[in-house]
Amino acid sequence: MKRFAALFNAIDQSTKTTVKVAALTDYFENAPEADRIWTIAIFSGRRPKRTVTTTRLREWAAERASIPLWLFEEAYPIVGDLAETIALALPAAETETDHGLSHWIDVLRGLAAMDEDARKTVVLEAWNSLDATQRFLFNKLITGGFRIGVSQKLMTRALARATGRDEAEMAHRLMGDWDPATVTWHDLIEAEDAAANASRPYPFYLAYALEGEAADLGDPAAWQAEWKWDGIRGQLILREGAHYVWSRGEELMTDRFPEFTRARDFIPDGTVLDGELLAWGDGAPQGFNALQKRIGRKTVPKKLLQEAPVILYAYDLLEWQGQDLRGEPMQARRAKLEALCADLPEDAPVKLSPTVPFDDWDALAGTRSTARTAHAEGLMLKRQDSPYLTGRKKGDWWKWKLDPLTIDAVMIYAQSGHGRRANLFTDFTFAVWNGNDLVPFTKAYSGLTDAEFRKITAWVKKNTLQRFGPVRSVTPHHVFEIAFEGIQASPRHKSGVALRFPRMARWRQDKPVQEANSLDDLNQMLDTYG
Repeated sequence: MKRFAALFNAIDQSTKTTVKVAALTDYFENAPEADRIWTIAIFSGRRPKRTVTTTRLREWAAERASIPLWLFEEAYPIVGDLAETIALALPAAETETDHGLSHWIDVLRGLAAMDEDARKTVVLEAWNSLDATQRFLFNKLITGGFRIGVSQKLMTRALARATGRDEAEMAHRLMGDWDPATVTWHDLIEAEDAAANASRPYPFYLAYALEGEAADLGDPAAWQAEWKWDGIRGQLILREGAHYVWSRGEELMTDRFPEFTRARDFIPDGTVLDGELLAWGDGAPQGFNALQKRIGRKTVPKKLLQEAPVILYAYDLLEWQGQDLRGEPMQARRAKLEALCADLPEDAPVKLSPTVPFDDWDALAGTRSTARTAHAEGLMLKRQDSPYLTGRKKGDWWKWKLDPLTIDAVMIYAQSGHGRRANLFTDFTFAVWNGNDLVPFTKAYSGLTDAEFRKITAWVKKNTLQRFGPVRSVTPHHVFEIAFEGIQASPRHKSGVALRFPRMARWRQDKPVQEANSLDDLNQMLDTYG
């Protein structure tokens, strides 16, 4: 654990990419293989399952620290992180161990088979043998909330340097359904047949947002335009007589979308399609609201399958007849994709996502303005000669999204943030007018600068009306412009609406509270864009 703690400190204490990559590279070159595997797993979201509730951890920590539980609970929102609060509250360790990361992972995994008293004993013994940083990391692992300032891209780069292998190859090897408890370093990183895993997806190619003018991209004939669909990015894999559906977040979703079982009837083995998972109805893609009924369901009732069938709107062909096509120009991949989809029956669960024809950028801008009526978020622009790369790269693929919808709302509740913002109020609830009443309709916690958060925090402390645990009711005074990507009806909300990706666009200090928008304004948006 000491080596992993040293890695954490090196990463946590620097904002420089070069420093983080160097620390990771050294770790992957010198740490025990089992520790390397678990480090890769942790940094790519494959954390051990939580085996102890946070309620019990708080109780045990307060008891071990010989402080009343209420005092611990008061300290928790101030610190803003449970793992750190426990590490700070506990007395110094009485013993010292030299166990590695994989040992402590095994300890945590073993808690699942124990009763509560045995779990408590094991956790207390661990706390009593780890220093402050190691305890903090142990607590992060046991709560299942391990996040650190390392992207998978940086980790992949470090692995490539440590092993002398290609970065894109490393990214591909880390994809898929591998288990850190059973896989070996050799099988995951070194074995020459690692890419033969039938279920393994390819790393997704991601686009940057187009912030300048589309005309700056040059000759429009060199580009292909497509709708940017409002669904779930996914890959459909057909290999060795089976099929797999992966989300961009590397979640295996095959069982959630049984429609794709039929894909094997129409699409041959050795095929990998990239596209958008969308609800389909009336011969067209439906909005995200329709798809949301299916998200999170591991079993889908027959009625819902009929009400919200899901298809893959395919826009790229990554593998054909077992051959990796990612190095071919997009124009060539598209031609093969069109030929494949031309032979599919109308009721197939895979359909070809159409391109958007255009001759000049001004005409395309006009088409883009109609995106919401097509249940799209905007346009994708892809260079015709572009290969399919790994991760987010600038130059060949751009997303040209619509400007967000906006509404002016009144802040009525405030809650403190977490981590470095634990002492600031950063999470707010907003309301709009319904006659003479303010009706809450959304929450937002991003969009302001640190200076603005400090200023609003000082105001909240002076204008609190009531406290509800960590939440404060405040005087209705400040108006904020709330930006969002979409709106939908929601019987679960008092306002009757729910927003997609709400955030604070700006603090309208120039606008009196009486001039905030109304529930009628929201309902009008719902009628237009919902």
